[in-house]
Amino acid sequence: MFKNILAAIGIVSLVVVGVCAVKMQSVMQRLNTFDEKAVDIYIDFAKKLYASASAVDAMVVKVKVEEGVSEKDLDVSILSIANELNIKNVGELPLSKQVEAMSGKDYRYVKIYLLCDAMTAASMLNYNDAFSSFLPCRISVVEDASGQLWIYTLNMDLMIYGGQPIPPALKAEAISVRDTLNEIMQRAAQGDF
Repeated sequence: MFKNILAAIGIVSLVVVGVCAVKMQSVMQRLNTFDEKAVDIYIDFAKKLYASASAVDAMVVKVKVEEGVSEKDLDVSILSIANELNIKNVGELPLSKQVEAMSGKDYRYVKIYLLCDAMTAASMLNYNDAFSSFLPCRISVVEDASGQLWIYTLNMDLMIYGGQPIPPALKAEAISVRDTLNEIMQRAAQGDF
């Protein structure tokens, strides 16, 4: 009787292993169609997710603003650097002012800048309409609860490398936009104009 139970457990185990192997093979075949950097991008995302316990924190790039750089400095800096780097300012959302107007109470500083390279945006849309959810690019300036200013943007690496390779020309354009946003953030955080 005991041998029969062990034999049954063995057979069930072999079936489970076989099913898992077949399923894993299809997963591996699918992953092999992804961009060569996809696994590294998802590992980095998973590390950030584990460290912060927040999917939102894992999806952004965040830069601390240096002491002495004011909201006004950031405003001038972001707009002038964007202009210098030829990415168009297509809108600004002074969220804290809107919250104050609606609530009648002071609110910490939050301003969102909408930036766009129209030709890159068109290339993205020509490839996949879902890219519209990334448009226009956003840079946010946020004052945290302690009064420290931070600059945020979405981590575009998930979009660039996270799935099947995008066409080389589109990838180059997307990397250029990502690098432009990162340069704006880094320079603005230091008070550069």
